[in-house]
Amino acid sequence: MADSGAPARSRMPLHWKIAIGFVAGLGLGLVAHYTGLTAWTLADPTSAACTGADPGWQCRPVVESFVAWVTEPLGTLFLSLIFMLIVPLLFSALVVGVSEMGDVAALGRIGWRTLAWTVVLSGLAVLLGLVMVNLFRPGDGVDPALAQQLLAESAQRTAAIVHDSRTGATGMEMLLSIVPQNAVGAASDNANILALMFFALMFGIGLVLTKSEATATLKRGIEGLFEVSMTLIGLVIRLAPVAVFCFMFNLAVLFGWDLLLRLGAYVLVVVGALALHMLVTYSLALKLVGGWSPLAFFRSVQEAMLMAFSTASSNATLPTALRVADENLKLPRKVSRFVLTVGATANQNGTALFEGVTVIFLAQFFGVDLSIWQQVLVMLVCILGGIGTAGVPSGSLPVVALICTMVGVPAEGIGLVLGVNHFLDMCRTTVNVTGDLGIAALVSRGEDDAPEPPRAA
Repeated sequence: MADSGAPARSRMPLHWKIAIGFVAGLGLGLVAHYTGLTAWTLADPTSAACTGADPGWQCRPVVESFVAWVTEPLGTLFLSLIFMLIVPLLFSALVVGVSEMGDVAALGRIGWRTLAWTVVLSGLAVLLGLVMVNLFRPGDGVDPALAQQLLAESAQRTAAIVHDSRTGATGMEMLLSIVPQNAVGAASDNANILALMFFALMFGIGLVLTKSEATATLKRGIEGLFEVSMTLIGLVIRLAPVAVFCFMFNLAVLFGWDLLLRLGAYVLVVVGALALHMLVTYSLALKLVGGWSPLAFFRSVQEAMLMAFSTASSNATLPTALRVADENLKLPRKVSRFVLTVGATANQNGTALFEGVTVIFLAQFFGVDLSIWQQVLVMLVCILGGIGTAGVPSGSLPVVALICTMVGVPAEGIGLVLGVNHFLDMCRTTVNVTGDLGIAALVSRGEDDAPEPPRAA
């Protein structure tokens, strides 16, 4: 008879499973890309079946079929399941976070502190990016032949992005669109998350101001919606290691390292600026203002960082960030739910930095000499763009095209960076999510139920 007192075998933490999926997908994808496996087919490509008008899938290269029928559908399914649950999660988390503050004064205090830190950190991020791109000038060294090839290969997608940037709301129209005429319509459109957040914010304020038995019951119902959403997302998150494997395999088998190396100067400037902002700027703010040990903070949020890097979506990482804030950082829930749900769309330091660097990079390539005041304009618009950019993969590209048009840079040049955009999107999303958690930690300082910040070991 087995000893019932034997300790249960501990499960491997989810972030380690995600890391294994990440490394395995990247490694196998690179092997397939560089060893010629992408050319293998399951049938003779010269056979009648393969040369007909409607060739069977078995005549396609093996790796291409694997991507089309296995890894790409699985990755898309994972993101679709997350995005399906984002609207009820975001709405319930923000409403509960606001209602738990107890009074409008607390909401105003936390809201203004969140906004102030968002603007300050976004401004520092863009300023750092502009300094580095002007210092190293990566746009001056792009091979013209390579540039023409990249522009030709991405012409169709570039045209769609430029069209979106020209037809999207701008200026006062964009500001007014934050207030939805139809809250249900805002919830049905992932591109208008800010409008849904505004409705949730007003709904939460209404719960704070209306004290009755009915509103108390309504609040408990919304808390139940939040708990159900987190439970369902917890089930979906179990698929994350498989999904991360698919994401990395697709990326590596398609591009390898070739394109990153050919646009190496641009990629290094973006990644270097993002790394400096996350490791230096965030660390200084956490240490000097929040009293946190940067090492302890980054250890606590590593699971959210890995999820952000893998999915390239702040919205898809929101459930993990909320759980990390509760379980690892021990932040007050009224603060973390408010700051993180708002920050998933409105606090995107990494995106603002990327937009500024990319605009100046394209200006350098096309020989457009931007004055200091034009670069200040780019900086200001990038800060606003970081606030209004959708927290979904590649959501910043239409904003980059819009800023290029404003300062006289050909917006079609965005085709130069489309090939490396997904990798850079993964990097900047990591900075975005880490910044959200960092601001939540900073805003929590001084609250009555805030934990004592951990010191360095």
